[in-house]
Amino acid sequence: MLRIGIDTGGTFTDVVALDEDTGAVVTTKTPSTPADPAEGFAAAVDKVLALAGAAREAVSAVAHGTTVATNQLLEDRLDDLGFITTEGFEFVLEIARQSVPDGYGNSYFWVKPPRIVPVQRVRTVGGRLDHLGNELRPFDEDSAVAAARWFRAQGIKAIGVCFLHSYAEPAHELAMREVLRREHPEAVVSLSCEVLREYREYERSVTTLVDAAVKPAMTRYIRRIAERLPSRLHVMKSNGGVLSAEEVVHQPITTVLSGPAAGALGAAFVTRASGQGSVITLDGGGTSTDVAVVLDGEPTLTTEGSIGRHPVKIPMIDIVTVGAGGGSVAWLSPEGTMKVGPRSAGADPGPLCYGRGGTEVTVTDAHAALGRIPPHLLGGEIPLNVAAAREGLAALAAELGLTPERTATGILEISAWNQANAIRQITVKRGLDVRDYPLVAFGGSGPLLACRLLDVLGLPSAVIPENPGNLSAFGLLTVDVKNDYVRTRVARDAELDLAALDETYAGLEAQAAAALDREGFPAERHTYVRSADLRYYGQAFEVRVAAPAGPLDETFQKTVVAAFHDAHEALYGYCYRDDPDRHPVEWVNARVSGIGPITSPELRERAPVPGQAKPSGTRRVFYDDWSDVPVFQRADLHVGQTIAGPAVIEEFGSTLPLHPGFHALVDPHGNLVVTR
Repeated sequence: MLRIGIDTGGTFTDVVALDEDTGAVVTTKTPSTPADPAEGFAAAVDKVLALAGAAREAVSAVAHGTTVATNQLLEDRLDDLGFITTEGFEFVLEIARQSVPDGYGNSYFWVKPPRIVPVQRVRTVGGRLDHLGNELRPFDEDSAVAAARWFRAQGIKAIGVCFLHSYAEPAHELAMREVLRREHPEAVVSLSCEVLREYREYERSVTTLVDAAVKPAMTRYIRRIAERLPSRLHVMKSNGGVLSAEEVVHQPITTVLSGPAAGALGAAFVTRASGQGSVITLDGGGTSTDVAVVLDGEPTLTTEGSIGRHPVKIPMIDIVTVGAGGGSVAWLSPEGTMKVGPRSAGADPGPLCYGRGGTEVTVTDAHAALGRIPPHLLGGEIPLNVAAAREGLAALAAELGLTPERTATGILEISAWNQANAIRQITVKRGLDVRDYPLVAFGGSGPLLACRLLDVLGLPSAVIPENPGNLSAFGLLTVDVKNDYVRTRVARDAELDLAALDETYAGLEAQAAAALDREGFPAERHTYVRSADLRYYGQAFEVRVAAPAGPLDETFQKTVVAAFHDAHEALYGYCYRDDPDRHPVEWVNARVSGIGPITSPELRERAPVPGQAKPSGTRRVFYDDWSDVPVFQRADLHVGQTIAGPAVIEEFGSTLPLHPGFHALVDPHGNLVVTR
């Protein structure tokens, strides 16, 4: 029986098949089909099954990382979206937050972007709850009916509902859904009490509306690909878990970072096996590069993320994305300086060297012109027109008054610094010293600039896993089913009602248990992980810390508060552990993650093989100057062998240009460990 992982990227669709009996792994890639991602998905399944010599009936399960929801948000394709909120709060989206990019001093000409729903598409309903969920005014069914009929008359079929304080009591939102079912049965409805049961009205409203916006397209896509599979389909979520297709269509917002999340988890899985618990991950694709941090074997999580201009307050792996992929375009600014990205040539037409009608020089063209990648991709499946890349570079170099080699290395230098700045954003801005962490570089373009990043950032080493171009797809086979639940309960620590908090956690665990039951996990395999959001009284934002299992007693309370002080000091450099009277701790949110474990692949150690690595040939490559450098095939390398730069190490889905002064060692798990 085979388990398959499929990650759909902007340029390529990566696929991995795992034989559950033997542990054998088959990997491959196919070009993505942006116009219809389901076509690329089906092609990837067919290709990997052919390579494995298996029929579709041999597939036991498929895990999928998708960009459907992400791309819809990034491209702002959010038409026909309506919003229903509490009477008197119709301008909650217009008011938003008092935040301006880069601060007021640098934003004199900043214009507030359009709201996710224009004010003319907002309707209000009477009724009011207080922050504890007590009803102050009853739900007004007449105004609810009027709102539902107005949306039906306008042909608006995607609707988000967010009533004031519905995180404390969902009754009014549930009543609104019943009215919509009766009066506007074609509507696709998202309720904030089901999407994000957490306070802060603006973020909760936008998150609910994003869920409603992507639900129709995501539902159609999931149904299309599920129809082509005889096996169960799971979809990767932003929180580092997977969920069945039947469940994920009810919460599509949870998939907004599903592809990058799979890559971070795959990198964490590989480095845990080799004894490296904390690393920086860099997933380089054709369109963008995604960067994350793994601490003690687990990727860091956040609820303060955003997709494009939309704040999305759901649990997600903390990822920074920069437009610095292989297809990133080099262009001249009005001032005459060269810039790289964020615009990408994508998969179609692609870089100049693809020969598909591309007209602009890209990062891939620079690598090809300098000889740092082979004159083909995917083991020869995609031949590259290196001459076209060099012609394009010569024309760009003439505009800049530089040599083609200087222009190409300049493109790569700018791209490397773009990636380095993303790494600094995920580390230095979060209180981490970037020099303490090895870099795990993967994705088709991830290893290409690894040596330069070690220089720029002072990193100790770079780890290039086996089949780095398919690590995100492999990561999909390593993750468990996971659902997150949250409930706001604000209380100062000195006044905390442990019995009420115990009741809240029990309710969240009951929700998690019901979801895992639907996924087919018996009760004895359920795992519940608690956490809590705390802050000092008067602060605007919280810090999340782990909360232990077991009874909620004084020991539980002291353990969580101590963890909060420690986390606050690590993040901000100070805490008020010894001054509880002037700076009391406040509990804000209780959280529970329900986890259903899935059997992961095993990464076995291999014995070293004596002898030196032998190159398969040589190629003229430009590092500091043109020279003939040895070219090695990754498949021919064995544990314990070391390669000294300058060299090039090639494999099916990626290439490692090993600069002068660097070494690459094959470790016991087959990873390449690059050091200065």
